Amino acid sequence: MTVERLNAAGQPVKPPLTQISAQTGSLADYTRLAREHMEAHAWAHIESGADQGLTLAHNRQAFDRFRLCPEPLADLSGAHTRQSLLGQSLDWPLLLAPVAYQQLAHPEGELATARAAMAMRTGMVVSTLSSCTLEAIAQAAQAAAQELGRSGPLWFQLYQQPAREHTLQLIRRAEDAGYQALVWTVDAHIKRSSYPLPPGVEAVNLRGMPQQRQTGDLMSEHILFGSELARSAPTWDDLVWLRQQTRLPLIVKGLLSARAATQAVELGADAIVISNHGGRVLDTAVSALEVLAAIRAATPAHVPLLMDGGVRQGTDVLKAIALGASAVLLGRPQMHALAVAGMLGVAHMLYLLRAELELAMAQTGCASLDQIGSGLLTTC
Repeated sequence: MTVERLNAAGQPVKPPLTQISAQTGSLADYTRLAREHMEAHAWAHIESGADQGLTLAHNRQAFDRFRLCPEPLADLSGAHTRQSLLGQSLDWPLLLAPVAYQQLAHPEGELATARAAMAMRTGMVVSTLSSCTLEAIAQAAQAAAQELGRSGPLWFQLYQQPAREHTLQLIRRAEDAGYQALVWTVDAHIKRSSYPLPPGVEAVNLRGMPQQRQTGDLMSEHILFGSELARSAPTWDDLVWLRQQTRLPLIVKGLLSARAATQAVELGADAIVISNHGGRVLDTAVSALEVLAAIRAATPAHVPLLMDGGVRQGTDVLKAIALGASAVLLGRPQMHALAVAGMLGVAHMLYLLRAELELAMAQTGCASLDQIGSGLLTTC
């Protein structure tokens, strides 16, 4: 007997749209609509933050603290949003963040997202916990790029595995599939997660690899400290080892202090993603945006800094660039758009965000990214 899938409103889950309504004009619209197109438990999982959700809310509030100072009369005749990042060309300073299990939002999952990213000349970071294999995602991206004559960087996000041999297997698979950088995530090895994946959705890249989980057994000798999960958490020695295993650019994701960012660069990191994992791992943690300027001041100027957490508008991208970011990563909104309209939804969502960024740059008198500086910002 087939069990009817219900959304958060208790209604049957709506199928993905095949065309976008003219009334869908912002990322907020996609968030509102996605609630109707996703199964209730999946929606709750994607939208959740750690504990009381204070960090999740604070990520958004950090952007809202800043106001922009318009600068009219600028010459915009040659304006553009291009830049080079780790020797790779970006048409605009945004990449899709590594979001796990995208088949929770749409049957095509990461395959649809990859096609949309290439269509919109946007970089994509593919999660270790993707619901499609990393090889299939790379093939989908490469086929779309060839068909459309458009492309963006394709990076692989790496979660460290309990055994280094399995971590190395993932690295070699990513290299062989044509990924252009590794994004090593260090802040989410230990986190709470009680969401059971529905049938047909799994971490396909990790098939055959042992996984460690916190048991929650009241009679266990250890809660976290002293457990295998804690002993296998990433360390600085692992960064040194990783740097020795690949020639790909190595990006460390999940740092929030100048000290940690500086040490990561000293040990071989090519770039840093300042991130609190979308508010999903430690409640009351600082936001990436509020520590961005301090980390920029402490790290060498040639080292790119990226950030994520709370990006929902083109003005958010501009604010992050003004405070020292080279680019931002976008997480939950890609799942919202994917649920609403698959590849078409993700592509349209990216179009909206880029249009907002270009408008914000025009209004603040910035014809290129290198003209965006902290002088455009004031706090309220």
